[in-house]
Amino acid sequence: GKRKRLNSSVLYDSDESEGSDIVVRKVCAKRHCIIDEDESFEKQQADKTCLTEKVSTNRKEKVFTKLKELARQRTARRSCSSGNYEDSTDAEEIEEDPLYRLPLAPTEGSETDSSSMKDFIVDEDDDDNTEHVQNENQPQQKELNASNSEFLAHYVPHLSRCDHYVHFKRIVKAFLINAIDDTFLSSLYDGTRQKKYAQDMLLSLHYLDDRFIQPRLENLISRSRWKDRYKNRVDCYPDVRIILKNTKNMSCQACEIHQYSKFDVLLSGKLYNSRTLEADDFMSEDKQVLKVGVVCANRTRVYHNLKHFKYKLYLDCCSITELDGVVDETVKDTVARLFSQLEDSGWIQKRYNDLEDYMNDADSFQEEK
Repeated sequence: GKRKRLNSSVLYDSDESEGSDIVVRKVCAKRHCIIDEDESFEKQQADKTCLTEKVSTNRKEKVFTKLKELARQRTARRSCSSGNYEDSTDAEEIEEDPLYRLPLAPTEGSETDSSSMKDFIVDEDDDDNTEHVQNENQPQQKELNASNSEFLAHYVPHLSRCDHYVHFKRIVKAFLINAIDDTFLSSLYDGTRQKKYAQDMLLSLHYLDDRFIQPRLENLISRSRWKDRYKNRVDCYPDVRIILKNTKNMSCQACEIHQYSKFDVLLSGKLYNSRTLEADDFMSEDKQVLKVGVVCANRTRVYHNLKHFKYKLYLDCCSITELDGVVDETVKDTVARLFSQLEDSGWIQKRYNDLEDYMNDADSFQEEK
């Protein structure tokens, strides 16, 4: 830095005679050091820059530590899921399935550990080229996602997502098989059949009962004043007719509330098993006629359509197989041919639309007070 000095002067006593008793003393002026303002400003800026670099370094270290922990957890989850994997597909079906040739997921200790941080850290120099790289890698990313979905659907079917219409087509195919071989559904539920196609059908049957039908039936009952006796009758009889009759001032036989009841509910049909759909011939001609009000009549219609939809669908499949005149054909070929005909004619789509209408009726009915 630049320093400026003041001239120092020496003061002497005015009396320079040798005989003077006055002691001569030298007085030096004080020196003043003036620091340039530019130097002070540069020093302050340097201190601020150093402090900012320290804060930035600490922050990067914390982020890097969190990313390492996240990568370690992801690797642990991958190894855990691969360790608990269990394949229930027969060897014969695996050889026929083209997805069997898909590569297995990478194991722990491979290049995944070394490249795990690359999924999270992006160099600052590459920010300008990010959009260009994404456009180039988009087709490869789509192929990778499709491959992962196929791998998950094949080896872990319970974790894979499936379209509702795909579930419905599996159910139709299962009913066609059972219409020819009446032991198929029972062998599905007791665990005899372990092939992949059978397990997929069983999964779809559970999906229809547990996700589509049963929750809506429970909501319809919970929002009503139906007595258990009336509900059990509606559950047992697969056929119903609701007829408008003369109004009577009497108690509704569904909720037992005294009101003007003007609808007759005619219940009939054979009792059947809700899983195997096997009908019981005991008292097959039994019928019930009940007098209900307008609200309970509408609720009965919505509830009955959804409750017995699966059984009615199975009866339709049985009628189709009975009308088929082809003989000397294996069950597999017959089912494949009939299923293709039903799909091409739009019959499967129509029945699926009926199911959606019944579910929408149940959902909208719950909103009424």
